[in-house]
Amino acid sequence: MKNKIRVAVLGSTGYVGMELVKILSNHSYVDINFLGSETIQGSYLNNIDNTKEYNELPLLKPNNSFNAVNSDYVFLALPHAVSNKYVKKYFNKINIIDLSADFRLDNFDAYKENYGNEHACKEHLKKFIYGLAEINREKIIGSKNIAVPGCYPTSILLPLIPLIKNKLINTDNIIIDSKSGYSGAGKKFDFNKMKSKNDYNFYNYNTNNHRHIAEIKQELNNHDSENEVRFSFNPHILPNFRGMISTIYCNLNKNIKKTDAIILFKDLQKINPFIKYIDNDETLDFFSVQNSNYCKIKIFNHHSEDKIIIVSAIDNLIKGAAGQAVQCFNIAENIEETVSLV
Repeated sequence: MKNKIRVAVLGSTGYVGMELVKILSNHSYVDINFLGSETIQGSYLNNIDNTKEYNELPLLKPNNSFNAVNSDYVFLALPHAVSNKYVKKYFNKINIIDLSADFRLDNFDAYKENYGNEHACKEHLKKFIYGLAEINREKIIGSKNIAVPGCYPTSILLPLIPLIKNKLINTDNIIIDSKSGYSGAGKKFDFNKMKSKNDYNFYNYNTNNHRHIAEIKQELNNHDSENEVRFSFNPHILPNFRGMISTIYCNLNKNIKKTDAIILFKDLQKINPFIKYIDNDETLDFFSVQNSNYCKIKIFNHHSEDKIIIVSAIDNLIKGAAGQAVQCFNIAENIEETVSLV
């Protein structure tokens, strides 16, 4: 590649935006030529833990001062209901990788139910490729508009979609129990909810009523044309900063064994550099995935042979957001998928 690809990041001072800049600044094919922020202008961006100042990159400017003519790609690390306003402005003028929820759902009624009526270009909903890299790789190649999945859906869909596509599990009663670090709630999260004088907190929220349910349901049902996929979803917040683990309880289909699922995941990791099946005594925990783009999967025994317990772990800020966005960028540009991610 002779010329570097000119890239802009809007929302670069949020947790995800800072991770994006960190990854893209080390990308051998990328030139970051614009960094936008709603809250900070005229200074250099600091790393997520303030250990580095990106003084070799452009000074922060207002998001709305970005001119699409000057870049080849724009990454939108903006909140839902904000990102779509920028998409309306830039659609068909630049390649867009959106990390908000604004273009993950194909149906505006589903979007409206979960995120409200404010959407500046609902006519473009179906013009974005759902950027779950391992599942939609062929669709992502050459795509100009990509919607990066949410963190909970990524940890859930990566193990479940292959099992459903290969008809290994019953889709009538799947139970999903997920735990996330508090960074998933963004910089406005009130850490007082997590810490008292004496101890740290842990709680579930929006059980079977979380916004990501519509996204999970849409993508699971896209891969099972015969049956509606039914599941329960219970998300939790932990006092850890980053990391996500989803524990999924499934019923195997008739004549299917646990070993069939294990073989499937071992085959998947051969062709997907960021899928790792753990078949030894390695502990599957936050430390094993933090600051990486990997999704690690492990299957545990159930007391009943017709059931399995799946544990899926990711870093919510990287594989659940910024890393997956760059992975999609690499695929779209026919760059080696792992560049700047390993």
